[in-house]
Amino acid sequence: MEHSIYLADDEKSIRELLHSFLTSDGYTVRSFENGDALLEAFRQEPAELVILDIMMPGTDGLTVCRELRTLSDIPIILLTAKDSELDYVMGISQGSDDYLTKPFRPTILLMKVKALLRRVEMDRGKTTAAEDELRYGDLRCSATENAVFCGDTIVALTQTELRLLSYMMKQPEKAYSREDLLSAVWGFDSDVETRVTDETLRRIRKKLLQAGSTVSVSTIWGFGYKLKGAERT
Repeated sequence: MEHSIYLADDEKSIRELLHSFLTSDGYTVRSFENGDALLEAFRQEPAELVILDIMMPGTDGLTVCRELRTLSDIPIILLTAKDSELDYVMGISQGSDDYLTKPFRPTILLMKVKALLRRVEMDRGKTTAAEDELRYGDLRCSATENAVFCGDTIVALTQTELRLLSYMMKQPEKAYSREDLLSAVWGFDSDVETRVTDETLRRIRKKLLQAGSTVSVSTIWGFGYKLKGAERT
């Protein structure tokens, strides 16, 4: 089955290179000069994955990403021409699943695309099992409802945040390295940048706090993270 990908980048050379590279690997790709055109096409016929340049004329990639999140939970990869921490943080905050800084090797993008689409297929193939409901502290993760609850209140998580938190709730006392989480949740090898893990967990920590949960995400310096169920001080 061919997967459909929408790509928006105002630089013609990059757009054509990525289009050719992805097409040659078997994907059905539609390329757009700006985010507005991609968004209009997506509303008419959704794709299975979207690649967005952040800096584009018209509506910028971050805004398009946020708009797409109101329509779908499909994987979104953001591209930027500058290695800006603010762009990175904003991109994850708007709901993107990953991030690449130009210039990058097309093979790295292809690896990320494959991993994200594989993750979607695995999620679709899930069946109701003993782990349908996970509990830790005052949190309940329901696979059936595809949500995490703090008491009776739903915690407003993105699909990536939900996937990461539920993965940690399966063994809540375990300390997870960044590489472990990157491999299990994103499907990437350990040689891929790990900032996406750090920022996603920062977002989860903030949302648990906003929900009034007694569960928090603890940082283990030099290693990774673990869940902490004790009352906050």
